[in-house]
Amino acid sequence: MAADPAPAAPRKRRRVLPALAALALLLLLSLGWFSQPDRAAGLLLGRIGAALGLEIEAAGASEYRLRGTPMLLLRDVRVREPGATTPLLTAGRIQLSLPWSTLRARGDDLTVERVELDAPQLDLPSLQRWLASRPPSQQTRIPTLTRGLRIVDGRILNHDWRIDGVGADLPALYPDQPVRARLRGRYVDAPLGIAFDLAVALSRPAANAGLGTRGDISIEQSDWRLPAKVALSGPLRIGDDELSIVPARLGASARYESGDTRLPFALGLYGPLKFDEAVWSLEPVALALRAQGDDNPLPTLDAHGALALGRRLVLQLDGRVAAWPQAWPALPSPLGESTSPLPFELRYLGKPDLSEPAQLRLSRDEMRADTRFRLPAVLAWIGADGGSPLPPLRATVTAPRMQVSGATLEAVEIELDEDAAP
Repeated sequence: MAADPAPAAPRKRRRVLPALAALALLLLLSLGWFSQPDRAAGLLLGRIGAALGLEIEAAGASEYRLRGTPMLLLRDVRVREPGATTPLLTAGRIQLSLPWSTLRARGDDLTVERVELDAPQLDLPSLQRWLASRPPSQQTRIPTLTRGLRIVDGRILNHDWRIDGVGADLPALYPDQPVRARLRGRYVDAPLGIAFDLAVALSRPAANAGLGTRGDISIEQSDWRLPAKVALSGPLRIGDDELSIVPARLGASARYESGDTRLPFALGLYGPLKFDEAVWSLEPVALALRAQGDDNPLPTLDAHGALALGRRLVLQLDGRVAAWPQAWPALPSPLGESTSPLPFELRYLGKPDLSEPAQLRLSRDEMRADTRFRLPAVLAWIGADGGSPLPPLRATVTAPRMQVSGATLEAVEIELDEDAAP
């Protein structure tokens, strides 16, 4: 009887050997599976997509590294919400380096080493829908990028505007630490285009961060451009489809260019800057304009009011012109001898190039002038040699006294009709 248990060992071995063989086979299959980058990419993309509630596909050849910090390189990437027809993001190439702890956390930890994107295209409405679907605790979370971000030749699409040629260099990103970055691109809301190349600094990436930016912008249309060096600062807030800096301090050294015309000036703006519905607005705004050069027809002035720039330009400004510009036609006596500033009211609603009629009410001492004009026509008249002695505008001018060709006129009232001018 004592010898009966002996056969149990072979039976036990017979039960163990198939299990070991199955495990060995599973390991061999796993090694073979992981040796194919596309399948390894599918595993990682599945885990990342599950954590984010997204479908992530990479149609091109993929590469990966598992030693040390895992690295995944994807080509021809498409990211969409389940069931969506429009991709949230496409990219020619994405390289992602992230710790194993981030993968195991399934979205609880958003620490990433480095992200590189070539030719990404972001659909902003799709992004906003995805963000709105996320749990409230994840809506405002900001990832950590220990070795930063690089974007080359990107594009951001919205319903009525886009940003082409997006480039970004971000050395590092931590939610509660200052951030510095370089941003490039071209904002397009036809017929308006704004090219920019800016150095940006944030006190921290969260909402209500302090923003400082400095660099080059160029506002352009088909027949004019406005290149400028700008400096902008203020508290930044980003909403679902809006951006605000309240208050914003903007300084610019700029130049208006159209044909052979070159008009340099310095501009200062202060007020709540908002971007919403493809419109940049400042209301109320304090404005200071300083013309550069004695032959510059632009005036030196200070004003307050409101302005907005989108497909249309809106100007509602009340202020004072410091002095009658030397490039303007001389005023008759005694108006020309006065050194008083000129209070004004300017109203404009039209194309951003100021080619549509503007209304200007101007006064000096007891003189009053109500005018309606198109700025390009007036600038061309000022710069013309010879031609009509009358400016191309409509105006009503009143003055108690005026001297013309040696004669003194009392209770003067002049009406000038643009259509009747020779």
